[in-house]
Amino acid sequence: MQYKSQSVAKPYFIAAIGLFIGQILFGLVMGLQYVWGDFLFPAIPFNVARMVHTNLLIVWLLFGFMGAAYYLIPEEAERELESPALAMLMFWIFLVAGALTVLGYLLVPYAGLAKLTFNSLLPTMGREFLEQPTITKIGIVIVALSFLYNVGMTVLKGRKTVVNLVLMTGLVGLAVMFLFSFYNPDNLVKDKFYWWWVVHLWVEGVWELILGAILAYVLIKTTGVDREVVEKWLYVIIAMTLITGIIGTGHHYFWIGTPEYWQWFGSVFSALEPIPFFMMTVFAFNMVNKRRREHPNKAAVLWALGTGVMAFLGAGVWGFLHTLAPVNYYTHGTQITAAHAHMSFYGAYVMIVLTIISYAMPLLRGRAAANSNKAQVVEMWSFWLMTISIVFLTLFLTAAGILQVYLQRVADVPLPFMVVQDKIVLFYWLREIAGLVFFIGLMIYVWSFFVKGEETKTA
Repeated sequence: MQYKSQSVAKPYFIAAIGLFIGQILFGLVMGLQYVWGDFLFPAIPFNVARMVHTNLLIVWLLFGFMGAAYYLIPEEAERELESPALAMLMFWIFLVAGALTVLGYLLVPYAGLAKLTFNSLLPTMGREFLEQPTITKIGIVIVALSFLYNVGMTVLKGRKTVVNLVLMTGLVGLAVMFLFSFYNPDNLVKDKFYWWWVVHLWVEGVWELILGAILAYVLIKTTGVDREVVEKWLYVIIAMTLITGIIGTGHHYFWIGTPEYWQWFGSVFSALEPIPFFMMTVFAFNMVNKRRREHPNKAAVLWALGTGVMAFLGAGVWGFLHTLAPVNYYTHGTQITAAHAHMSFYGAYVMIVLTIISYAMPLLRGRAAANSNKAQVVEMWSFWLMTISIVFLTLFLTAAGILQVYLQRVADVPLPFMVVQDKIVLFYWLREIAGLVFFIGLMIYVWSFFVKGEETKTA
């Protein structure tokens, strides 16, 4: 059953894709700056391009998560959203705040931006991924609290399902962990210790609950498998996620001045972190194999299956490659880290947002169940272009990282950093080509929503 208030998800999804395009464009700019050092300098220095690239990633995924919640929670709770007007107000506040922050990065020197936004009153700026001015961070908290009130009241007054409750747990955790971005101690060890409480406990903790809930919802809708079966899987997956993810934070504490026992805790528990991702893969394929109906939205099913596989490869396998302390001693801060980051973010979070958009947008645009078969073929092309290009991008960065580790940290006569960068420049060019193919795939994804064709029938 469709609920009228689910329509508020539509602008969130559109904004998410728009910001995603911006993120990839700045990624391509950075990739060129690796091999052509003064490209767009001084208009867009590398550090600014990197800030915009990573901040847009975070913001567009948050838009995607919020859109997903606004779409699936009314349906799961079997009632209209508490306040569609509040949802739309927060949409515009979040979008304008995000746009002004990015313009601030691009148009004002960072130190000037800190002064302009009164950072000295509550200093929170200057940390990787959390570069947003304090005033923007306060805005994010206001948006998050309004959002949690809106979806929370909807769930409280409606039907409680495992999907809803897991999603709400993840969203509340997301908001709570972000509060640590306001804690900026002078002690560098303390700073890094708590900085990971935002960065790690988001992407390897509470975000995984959001991922699991959205994946479960889409699989229930597209396969017709009994809700009880899906819920049992979901419980086991989130239990493993929280056990391994929370203590697995220790793999970031190896070399920042924390006690030595973190090398054991971090190594053991982060080595177990691939398990929930492997379980998600088995879960997705199991549900599709047991399906009771052929859903007409085959593209959404493909995205759902791809999420399980790519999340396991990126977050699981590539994470495990360099997570043990004796290995990480040589690999931390190299291109191996970048390889893991790109594939894991794409596999776990980019793909799940594209999954829910692929499922929900045709319905939000008045289709009976899915886009036309012709449009879905185009969308599947975009799936394969983006997925294959991110695999190659990851392989190129992995090769660059292995060479970097050997030449810079293991060889009998280690070479200086910049000399090594010159020697692995071929892989940076290949990475840029893979990034360009990815961008083409993304544009084809957008185009697929405008392809005309005979409408598919409902399942």
